[in-house]
Amino acid sequence: MRFLAVTVTSLFALVPAALLAQSAQQQPAASTPAPAGDRPTYGTFGFDAAGMDRSVQPGDDFYGFANGTWAKNTAIPADESNYGAFNVLQDLSRERTRAILEGAKADPRSKIGAAYAAFLDTGAIENAGLKPIQPWLAKIRKVDKAGYPALLAEADRNGVDIPFGLYVGQDDKDPDTYAVNLMQNGLGMPDRDYYLSTDAKLMQTKAAYQAHVAKLLTLAGEPNGEARAAALVAFETELARVHWTRIDSRDADKTYNKMTLEQLRQSAPGFDFATFLKAEKASAPTLIVAQPTAIAGTAKLIAATPIAVLRDQLLVRSLDGFADVLPKAIDAESFAFNGTVLSGTPQQQERWKRGVSFTSSALTDEVSKVYVARYFPPETKAAADEMVKNVLAALGRRVEKLDWMAPETKQKALAKLAAFTPRIGYPEQWHDYSSLDVRAGDAFGNMLRANQWRHDDNVTKLGKPIYRWEWGMAPMTVNAQANFGLVAITFPAAILQPPFFDPKADPAVNYGGIGAVIGHEISHHFDDQGAKYDSKGRLTQWWTDGDVQKFKALSERLARQYDAYEPLPGMHVKGELTLGENSADLAGLAAAHDAYVATLGGKPAPVIDGFTGDQRFYLGWAQVWRRNYREANLRQRLLTDPHAPSEQRGNIVRNMDPWYSAYNPQPGQKLYLAPEARVRIW
Repeated sequence: MRFLAVTVTSLFALVPAALLAQSAQQQPAASTPAPAGDRPTYGTFGFDAAGMDRSVQPGDDFYGFANGTWAKNTAIPADESNYGAFNVLQDLSRERTRAILEGAKADPRSKIGAAYAAFLDTGAIENAGLKPIQPWLAKIRKVDKAGYPALLAEADRNGVDIPFGLYVGQDDKDPDTYAVNLMQNGLGMPDRDYYLSTDAKLMQTKAAYQAHVAKLLTLAGEPNGEARAAALVAFETELARVHWTRIDSRDADKTYNKMTLEQLRQSAPGFDFATFLKAEKASAPTLIVAQPTAIAGTAKLIAATPIAVLRDQLLVRSLDGFADVLPKAIDAESFAFNGTVLSGTPQQQERWKRGVSFTSSALTDEVSKVYVARYFPPETKAAADEMVKNVLAALGRRVEKLDWMAPETKQKALAKLAAFTPRIGYPEQWHDYSSLDVRAGDAFGNMLRANQWRHDDNVTKLGKPIYRWEWGMAPMTVNAQANFGLVAITFPAAILQPPFFDPKADPAVNYGGIGAVIGHEISHHFDDQGAKYDSKGRLTQWWTDGDVQKFKALSERLARQYDAYEPLPGMHVKGELTLGENSADLAGLAAAHDAYVATLGGKPAPVIDGFTGDQRFYLGWAQVWRRNYREANLRQRLLTDPHAPSEQRGNIVRNMDPWYSAYNPQPGQKLYLAPEARVRIW
């Protein structure tokens, strides 16, 4: 799986997200309930108080106090691996998108309608069998070692996972220029630990993966599936040994290694990179190599591995990658491993849901244009713009008051805040899909051509001005994003709804919800990696050496705090892996609280339903992190996700002085930290 220190980071992982159920019903809601009159969507002031568990002391578990009854009574839907505060909005977004696509099906000129209809036509997919993919599989079966590098490039263009990850993106040290980036890839399971760990659960998963590989090979008509699967898993296990850890791979300095092609050849012999890059149409004088020793190790393994094993890896990746548009036997087998074994999800999503996801991915902006015209009112954009300004100003005031940062670094930090580009709702420019051929009744071909279009759109950026208008996140997505290279923060239309933002809710809840999300994305630009980028989006040390050391010491304290959490027996949160997200939660929530207090204009907040303004603010924060997990999904997240689980994210409040004033936790309670033990960075 691909991972490295990227210059884009999001509020949470883009895997099936979990979203909020209506606690009053104690069952998952299909969509956000409509408020009556001027009432907020949730409760009397924007918070679902029925979901609280008042038997839990806030000082022992604030997340449980705010969300415990909801957690106990909310079932995870059979087609989800987790469920919480994001799924209600994602469900709503998906239903709205479905309505758009169902209407488009009736228009013979509509590409999105044709793509959606073809995906839904399982009868045609079943009747075609493996015929659509056979020409590609035949190429794989015939390739020899000499032809392998060029075939890998073709596979990458087709959307098939290969042992190297390649993309064209901003050069971190020259952000006005596009560069070719090369990184480790090639594992069929989510992380190297799935191959190398002696943990019993992970060893069971590895055995299930080998059985999955054997089954796919057999379904494709290949003989000796079990023996070939064992050989492939052995190859990938060796690949896992040379891979960098996720902690090393998120370090922006370690993963910036600019090389010429000749330097790459010398450092990683055994693979014809020149042919590979030429076939990718990504030849350039230099490229940035994320994990040099892993790339070298991969090249060496490829040279030493029989071509039959390398072919089998491509066969399996192709069947898994196109499973959605292949016959039911392959589709079901792919889900049985990737959905049920890896994430614990018992039931595959209904076909229409998957059709919405496919069409929204293949023709993102064609769907987006209709979505925002129907569902994103201008007043929501205006309100979000105002909150962004308020939170930016609050963080600026916090920077000015820092006692550990030198004045010259402060001025540069304030200049970076002033350079921010907030992106609200939807992009100002749309992609042009006129060259993408979408055909009625050709689900496989549509997916293949969409993958090829996406690849070509990426690599043809080389030599062009930076696409500063490009988001990389659809308006229908319930998420948010920080882009270090563009010095930008992004809030798609779909997240600007209850429980994150409700114009009829109490401002305290809105600032604890979307205000803290805004603060989170702003603060990402000052987390342990984002802080390495200056006001121009350039990876450089713009701090004094002393400030760097002080910042590292503070960040280390937060990492150790999260290392202590143990969501599953024997499995702890990885403090270094989740440091960026936890830092953004810490600073973002603090800045959002300051912004909320500033809106009061020096007046006390009203008491509502017995809750003070600060109490409501922190309840708003806890509410958006409601999420229940299946065990397999939580295990995968603890190994791979740079975000801590929701409970631990909710309990970041233990570092906030105003939370202590609001809820009065006492020494001896589980979350209580003495003032000197609380982590304060920004």
